[in-house]
Amino acid sequence: MNRRGFIQQSALAGLGVITASTMIDLNAEIEPAQRMPALFIGHGSPMNAIEQNVFHQEWQRLGRELPHPKAILCISAHWMTPGTRVTAMDIPKIIYDFYGFPEALYDAKYPAPGAPQLAEQTAGLVKGNAVTRDFDWGLDHGTWSVLLPMFPKANIPVYQLSLDMNAPPARHYEIGKELSALRNQGVLVIGSGNMVHNLGRMQWTDAAYDWAREFDERCRMHIEAGDVQPLIDYHKMGSIASLAVPTAEHYLPLLYILGLREKSESLCWFNEQVTMGSISMRSLMLG
Repeated sequence: MNRRGFIQQSALAGLGVITASTMIDLNAEIEPAQRMPALFIGHGSPMNAIEQNVFHQEWQRLGRELPHPKAILCISAHWMTPGTRVTAMDIPKIIYDFYGFPEALYDAKYPAPGAPQLAEQTAGLVKGNAVTRDFDWGLDHGTWSVLLPMFPKANIPVYQLSLDMNAPPARHYEIGKELSALRNQGVLVIGSGNMVHNLGRMQWTDAAYDWAREFDERCRMHIEAGDVQPLIDYHKMGSIASLAVPTAEHYLPLLYILGLREKSESLCWFNEQVTMGSISMRSLMLG
Protein backbone atom coordinates (compact mmCIF):
# COMPACT_ATOMS: atom_id res chain seq x y z
CA MET A 1 0.00 0.00 0.00
CA ASN A 2 1.36 3.46 -0.83
CA ARG A 3 1.48 6.32 1.67
CA ARG A 4 -1.60 8.02 0.26
CA GLY A 5 -3.61 4.81 0.50
CA PHE A 6 -2.49 4.27 4.06
CA ILE A 7 -3.51 7.79 5.08
CA GLN A 8 -6.90 7.41 3.39
CA GLN A 9 -7.48 4.08 5.08
CA SER A 10 -6.50 5.46 8.48
CA ALA A 11 -8.89 8.37 8.02
CA LEU A 12 -11.75 6.05 7.12
CA ALA A 13 -11.02 3.81 10.09
CA GLY A 14 -10.92 6.86 12.34
CA LEU A 15 -14.45 7.71 11.19
CA GLY A 16 -15.62 4.15 11.72
CA VAL A 17 -16.16 3.73 7.95
CA ILE A 18 -15.07 0.42 6.45
CA THR A 19 -15.37 -0.01 2.69
CA ALA A 20 -14.71 -3.05 0.52
CA SER A 21 -11.50 -1.52 -0.80
CA THR A 22 -10.43 -0.70 2.74
CA MET A 23 -10.87 -4.32 3.76
CA ILE A 24 -8.79 -5.51 0.79
CA ASP A 25 -5.98 -3.15 1.75
CA LEU A 26 -6.33 -4.13 5.40
CA ASN A 27 -5.91 -7.80 4.60
CA ALA A 28 -2.89 -7.01 2.45
CA GLU A 29 -1.29 -5.25 5.41
CA ILE A 30 -1.75 -8.22 7.74
CA GLU A 31 0.80 -10.78 6.66
CA PRO A 32 1.98 -13.92 8.47
CA ALA A 33 4.75 -13.21 10.96
CA GLN A 34 6.60 -15.05 13.71
CA ARG A 35 4.12 -16.73 16.05
CA MET A 36 4.11 -14.76 19.26
CA PRO A 37 3.93 -15.99 22.82
CA ALA A 38 0.89 -15.05 24.91
CA LEU A 39 1.13 -13.61 28.41
CA PHE A 40 -0.99 -13.38 31.50
CA ILE A 41 0.54 -10.73 33.75
CA GLY A 42 -0.35 -10.09 37.36
CA HIS A 43 -0.04 -6.32 37.36
CA GLY A 44 -0.77 -5.48 41.00
CA SER A 45 -0.15 -1.93 42.17
CA PRO A 46 0.25 0.83 39.55
CA MET A 47 3.50 1.72 41.32
CA ASN A 48 5.07 -1.38 39.78
CA ALA A 49 5.29 0.70 36.60
CA ILE A 50 8.02 2.91 38.04
CA GLU A 51 9.42 1.19 41.15
CA GLN A 52 12.57 -0.87 40.64
CA ASN A 53 11.11 -3.91 42.37
CA VAL A 54 11.22 -7.60 41.38
CA PHE A 55 8.03 -7.36 39.34
CA HIS A 56 9.20 -4.33 37.38
CA GLN A 57 12.58 -5.96 36.75
CA GLU A 58 10.96 -9.15 35.49
CA TRP A 59 8.85 -7.16 33.02
CA GLN A 60 12.05 -5.46 31.84
CA ARG A 61 13.63 -8.88 31.30
CA LEU A 62 10.65 -10.06 29.27
CA GLY A 63 10.87 -7.02 27.05
CA ARG A 64 14.51 -7.79 26.29
CA GLU A 65 13.92 -11.49 25.57
CA LEU A 66 10.56 -11.62 23.79
CA PRO A 67 10.38 -11.61 19.99
CA HIS A 68 9.61 -8.08 18.79
CA PRO A 69 5.82 -7.80 18.36
CA LYS A 70 4.14 -6.29 15.34
CA ALA A 71 1.47 -5.03 17.75
CA ILE A 72 0.19 -5.67 21.26
CA LEU A 73 -3.39 -6.50 22.20
CA CYS A 74 -4.12 -6.17 25.91
CA ILE A 75 -7.18 -7.45 27.74
CA SER A 76 -7.10 -5.40 30.93
CA ALA A 77 -9.01 -5.88 34.17
CA HIS A 78 -9.69 -2.16 34.16
CA TRP A 79 -11.96 -1.96 31.12
CA MET A 80 -15.34 -3.59 31.63
CA THR A 81 -18.21 -2.67 29.31
CA PRO A 82 -21.70 -3.85 28.35
CA GLY A 83 -20.75 -6.02 25.38
CA THR A 84 -17.25 -6.27 23.93
CA ARG A 85 -15.40 -3.21 22.64
CA VAL A 86 -12.04 -2.75 20.92
CA THR A 87 -10.03 0.47 20.81
CA ALA A 88 -9.76 1.60 17.20
CA MET A 89 -8.13 5.03 17.38
CA ASP A 90 -4.82 5.97 15.77
CA ILE A 91 -3.40 7.51 18.95
CA PRO A 92 -4.77 6.12 22.24
CA LYS A 93 -4.62 8.36 25.29
CA ILE A 94 -3.07 7.21 28.54
CA ILE A 95 -5.58 6.79 31.36
CA TYR A 96 -4.63 7.39 35.00
CA ASP A 97 -7.44 5.29 36.47
CA PHE A 98 -6.32 5.50 40.10
CA TYR A 99 -5.88 8.14 42.78
CA GLY A 100 -3.74 8.91 45.81
CA PHE A 101 -0.40 7.88 44.33
CA PRO A 102 2.87 9.89 44.11
CA GLU A 103 3.12 12.58 41.45
CA ALA A 104 5.86 10.61 39.68
CA LEU A 105 3.28 8.01 38.65
CA TYR A 106 1.05 10.65 37.07
CA ASP A 107 4.10 12.00 35.24
CA ALA A 108 4.62 8.64 33.52
CA LYS A 109 3.81 8.69 29.80
CA TYR A 110 3.25 5.92 27.27
CA PRO A 111 2.60 7.52 23.84
CA ALA A 112 2.25 4.28 21.86
CA PRO A 113 0.37 4.40 18.55
CA GLY A 114 -2.91 2.55 18.15
CA ALA A 115 -3.66 -0.29 15.75
CA PRO A 116 -6.96 0.52 13.97
CA GLN A 117 -6.41 -2.02 11.20
CA LEU A 118 -5.78 -4.84 13.64
CA ALA A 119 -8.74 -3.65 15.71
CA GLU A 120 -10.92 -4.28 12.66
CA GLN A 121 -9.52 -7.75 12.18
CA THR A 122 -9.85 -8.55 15.87
CA ALA A 123 -13.50 -7.52 15.82
CA GLY A 124 -14.04 -9.85 12.88
CA LEU A 125 -12.49 -12.79 14.70
CA VAL A 126 -15.00 -12.65 17.54
CA LYS A 127 -17.88 -14.70 16.16
CA GLY A 128 -20.30 -15.02 19.05
CA ASN A 129 -21.24 -11.35 19.33
CA ALA A 130 -20.68 -8.02 17.64
CA VAL A 131 -17.65 -6.04 18.80
CA THR A 132 -18.04 -2.28 19.01
CA ARG A 133 -15.20 -0.05 17.80
CA ASP A 134 -14.26 2.39 20.54
CA PHE A 135 -12.66 5.78 19.99
CA ASP A 136 -12.86 7.12 23.54
CA TRP A 137 -11.04 4.78 25.94
CA GLY A 138 -7.28 4.52 25.43
CA LEU A 139 -4.66 2.66 27.50
CA ASP A 140 -5.56 2.13 31.15
CA HIS A 141 -3.02 1.25 33.82
CA GLY A 142 -3.62 -2.47 33.39
CA THR A 143 -1.93 -1.98 30.02
CA TRP A 144 0.59 0.84 30.22
CA SER A 145 1.92 0.03 33.70
CA VAL A 146 3.32 -3.28 32.44
CA LEU A 147 4.30 -2.07 28.95
CA LEU A 148 6.30 0.88 30.25
CA PRO A 149 8.99 -1.40 31.74
CA MET A 150 8.68 -4.03 28.97
CA PHE A 151 8.80 -1.79 25.91
CA PRO A 152 9.81 1.67 27.19
CA LYS A 153 10.24 3.19 23.72
CA ALA A 154 6.44 2.98 23.24
CA ASN A 155 6.98 2.41 19.52
CA ILE A 156 4.84 -0.73 19.16
CA PRO A 157 1.15 -0.26 18.26
CA VAL A 158 -1.10 -1.08 21.22
CA TYR A 159 -4.84 -1.64 21.42
CA GLN A 160 -7.24 -3.00 24.02
CA LEU A 161 -10.19 -5.40 24.09
CA SER A 162 -12.74 -4.89 26.84
CA LEU A 163 -14.30 -7.40 29.22
CA ASP A 164 -18.02 -7.89 28.62
CA MET A 165 -19.49 -7.43 32.09
CA ASN A 166 -22.58 -9.42 31.10
CA ALA A 167 -20.78 -12.50 29.75
CA PRO A 168 -20.18 -15.66 31.82
CA PRO A 169 -16.60 -16.88 32.36
CA ALA A 170 -16.98 -19.53 29.64
CA ARG A 171 -17.64 -16.83 27.04
CA HIS A 172 -14.45 -14.98 27.96
CA TYR A 173 -12.53 -18.22 27.46
CA GLU A 174 -14.20 -18.76 24.07
CA ILE A 175 -13.27 -15.25 22.91
CA GLY A 176 -9.67 -16.06 23.76
CA LYS A 177 -9.87 -19.11 21.50
CA GLU A 178 -11.33 -17.00 18.71
CA LEU A 179 -8.38 -14.61 18.89
CA SER A 180 -5.78 -17.34 18.33
CA ALA A 181 -5.02 -16.33 14.73
CA LEU A 182 -3.56 -13.02 15.93
CA ARG A 183 -0.54 -14.80 17.38
CA ASN A 184 0.48 -15.99 13.91
CA GLN A 185 0.47 -12.39 12.68
CA GLY A 186 2.99 -11.09 15.18
CA VAL A 187 0.49 -9.81 17.75
CA LEU A 188 1.50 -10.21 21.38
CA VAL A 189 -1.70 -10.86 23.35
CA ILE A 190 -1.53 -9.94 27.04
CA GLY A 191 -4.13 -10.58 29.71
CA SER A 192 -3.51 -8.16 32.57
CA GLY A 193 -5.13 -8.76 35.95
CA ASN A 194 -4.43 -10.90 39.03
CA MET A 195 -5.42 -14.49 39.83
CA VAL A 196 -6.06 -13.41 43.42
CA HIS A 197 -7.26 -9.84 43.93
CA ASN A 198 -9.07 -8.73 47.08
CA LEU A 199 -8.35 -5.11 47.92
CA GLY A 200 -10.69 -5.26 50.90
CA ARG A 201 -8.37 -7.75 52.64
CA MET A 202 -5.11 -6.20 51.48
CA GLN A 203 -2.33 -5.55 54.01
CA TRP A 204 0.93 -3.64 53.62
CA THR A 205 3.31 -6.61 53.95
CA ASP A 206 4.67 -9.37 51.73
CA ALA A 207 2.77 -11.97 53.75
CA ALA A 208 -0.14 -13.92 52.22
CA TYR A 209 -3.37 -15.27 53.63
CA ASP A 210 -3.67 -19.05 53.58
CA TRP A 211 -6.75 -18.88 51.35
CA ALA A 212 -4.89 -16.66 48.86
CA ARG A 213 -2.00 -19.12 48.64
CA GLU A 214 -4.39 -22.06 48.30
CA PHE A 215 -6.39 -20.51 45.45
CA ASP A 216 -3.20 -19.41 43.70
CA GLU A 217 -1.80 -22.94 44.03
CA ARG A 218 -4.96 -24.54 42.70
CA CYS A 219 -4.85 -22.26 39.67
CA ARG A 220 -1.25 -23.26 39.08
CA MET A 221 -2.03 -26.98 39.28
CA HIS A 222 -5.03 -26.79 36.94
CA ILE A 223 -3.12 -24.72 34.39
CA GLU A 224 -0.15 -27.08 34.40
CA ALA A 225 -2.51 -30.03 33.95
CA GLY A 226 -4.33 -28.31 31.08
CA ASP A 227 -7.52 -28.69 33.10
CA VAL A 228 -9.44 -25.58 32.11
CA GLN A 229 -12.98 -26.33 33.25
CA PRO A 230 -12.31 -25.89 36.99
CA LEU A 231 -10.78 -22.51 36.17
CA ILE A 232 -13.85 -21.48 34.20
CA ASP A 233 -16.05 -22.72 37.07
CA TYR A 234 -13.75 -21.17 39.68
CA HIS A 235 -16.68 -20.26 41.94
CA LYS A 236 -17.14 -24.00 42.61
CA MET A 237 -13.90 -23.92 44.63
CA GLY A 238 -16.00 -22.52 47.47
CA SER A 239 -14.99 -20.03 50.12
CA ILE A 240 -11.41 -19.62 48.94
CA ALA A 241 -12.73 -18.53 45.52
CA SER A 242 -15.14 -16.05 47.12
CA LEU A 243 -12.21 -14.51 48.97
CA ALA A 244 -9.70 -14.68 46.12
CA VAL A 245 -12.10 -13.45 43.42
CA PRO A 246 -14.70 -11.25 45.14
CA THR A 247 -15.27 -9.57 41.78
CA ALA A 248 -14.31 -11.15 38.47
CA GLU A 249 -12.58 -8.38 36.51
CA HIS A 250 -9.00 -9.20 37.56
CA TYR A 251 -9.47 -12.93 37.08
CA LEU A 252 -11.19 -12.95 33.67
CA PRO A 253 -8.14 -11.85 31.60
CA LEU A 254 -6.53 -15.17 32.58
CA LEU A 255 -9.29 -17.07 30.76
CA TYR A 256 -8.55 -15.26 27.48
CA ILE A 257 -4.92 -16.37 27.62
CA LEU A 258 -5.88 -19.94 28.49
CA GLY A 259 -8.18 -19.86 25.46
CA LEU A 260 -5.15 -19.03 23.31
CA ARG A 261 -3.22 -22.05 24.53
CA GLU A 262 -2.29 -24.73 21.98
CA LYS A 263 -1.86 -28.39 22.90
CA SER A 264 1.69 -29.27 24.04
CA GLU A 265 2.62 -25.57 24.05
CA SER A 266 5.32 -24.64 26.54
CA LEU A 267 4.35 -22.91 29.77
CA CYS A 268 6.64 -20.68 31.79
CA TRP A 269 5.82 -19.07 35.16
CA PHE A 270 7.23 -15.80 36.45
CA ASN A 271 6.58 -13.45 39.39
CA GLU A 272 5.20 -16.38 41.41
CA GLN A 273 4.35 -14.47 44.54
CA VAL A 274 1.31 -13.59 46.62
CA THR A 275 1.93 -10.20 48.16
CA MET A 276 0.08 -7.65 50.28
CA GLY A 277 -1.89 -10.50 51.78
CA SER A 278 -4.38 -10.87 48.98
CA ILE A 279 -2.74 -10.02 45.62
CA SER A 280 -1.27 -12.80 43.48
CA MET A 281 1.39 -11.58 41.07
CA ARG A 282 1.67 -15.04 39.48
CA SER A 283 2.16 -14.63 35.75
CA LEU A 284 2.62 -16.99 32.83
CA MET A 285 3.93 -17.13 29.30
CA LEU A 286 2.70 -19.56 26.64
CA GLY A 287 4.98 -20.46 23.76
